[in-house]
Amino acid sequence: MSQIVAVVGRPNVGKSTLFNKLIGDRVSIVNNEPGVTRDRLYREVKWLDKKFTLVDTGGLEPRNNEFMMSKIREQAKVAIDEANVIIFVVDGKVGITGLDEEIAEILRKKDKKVIVAVNKIDNYMKEKDNILEFYALGFYDVVAISAEHKVNLGDMLDLVVEKFEDNKFKTIDEGLKIAVLGRPNAGKSSLVNKILNKERNIVSDIAGTTRDSIDSQFMYNGMPYTIIDTAGIRKKSKIDDNVEYYSILRAIKAINRADVCVLMLDVNELLTEQDKKVAGLIYEAKKPIIIAINKWDMLEKTNNSVKEYTEKVKAEIPFLAYAPVITISALNGKRVNEILDLADKIINEYSKKISTGVLNQVLSDMIAQNPVPTRKGRAVKINYATQVGIEPPKFVFFSNNPELIHFSYARYIENKLREYFGFDGSPIEIVFNKKNDSFGSK
Repeated sequence: MSQIVAVVGRPNVGKSTLFNKLIGDRVSIVNNEPGVTRDRLYREVKWLDKKFTLVDTGGLEPRNNEFMMSKIREQAKVAIDEANVIIFVVDGKVGITGLDEEIAEILRKKDKKVIVAVNKIDNYMKEKDNILEFYALGFYDVVAISAEHKVNLGDMLDLVVEKFEDNKFKTIDEGLKIAVLGRPNAGKSSLVNKILNKERNIVSDIAGTTRDSIDSQFMYNGMPYTIIDTAGIRKKSKIDDNVEYYSILRAIKAINRADVCVLMLDVNELLTEQDKKVAGLIYEAKKPIIIAINKWDMLEKTNNSVKEYTEKVKAEIPFLAYAPVITISALNGKRVNEILDLADKIINEYSKKISTGVLNQVLSDMIAQNPVPTRKGRAVKINYATQVGIEPPKFVFFSNNPELIHFSYARYIENKLREYFGFDGSPIEIVFNKKNDSFGSK
């Protein structure tokens, strides 16, 4: 499960410098897919094989000194609410300020896992005494760093990943975890309530990883399920400027924890920019997805309405062309059960393994129907293929000139894999390697 790590602190302590150095150098960027909207506030990264989302709160720093104190409190509280671990950046040359103490007090009240990063310590041996005073902020982990010169960032990140919760020893069977995502007026709460109240045995309500998120566990057809409900995002955000920021962080956490994501759309609006951003996050996380168009009962329908609205949605988010689209009415329960049935089917597709023999028979058929085009005067051959992973399914195709395989032919291969094997609702990873390379090395 991916964690959220927030970088917080007062202005001018080097938060954004730290963020940029981490994503640019010492930490590898995991997801940077083209065509998906990302802004500079968050990046999916990895350290010591541990994935996490790094959040920079520097983008919310005040520009107007008149509102400085309140704005800093707002940005800190939003990040603190969502984060699993906090990197609290302070200035080692200036020492503790009143604003540092205010932020520290907020962190202590929230009982979060905090690492104090004493920044601008370029020479540890000469400046180590400058670090000691920061223990007065009340946190056990204090580490000296220089973000600008990339000093001690590895030690800091070691401390960060040590604080991640290990979920291998869960005692509660959460079953299939389904995250319901979308704007507040899309009907998420109605869907969740209908699922939980209609012929279900509710096992328990457990406080989720965020302040106002509830994980509801229930049984359906004798199997356990967990609904991750992200309702109430806008209600809890009192500052308009922070609404989108808060909503995206909440969506990231839900997507990271989910086995299957349900993107809820309002039939009257379909996809807004916010919906597209959440769709992009699901795509980047390589999670299975169902798109549910809600309030279908309110639409004056024709025989072609389902096809028409499905095509509209797919045209807006073509990178999720593999996602099934279902029309529902959460209020009256129409086709609500089908979401659960579809989630069961999709998770099986997500875990599907194709034997190498069958895969290469299909590969021969693909090439016979549409040979690999010659590029730059050089012949391109795909010799064989194998599936090297599941969740998501990952395929490696070995070629004499993999760098010459055009993206349009890669799309053709993906479409053919789906035509032969299904994979409805599931992303697929396709890698082209040199014939003699090891599996999955690219």
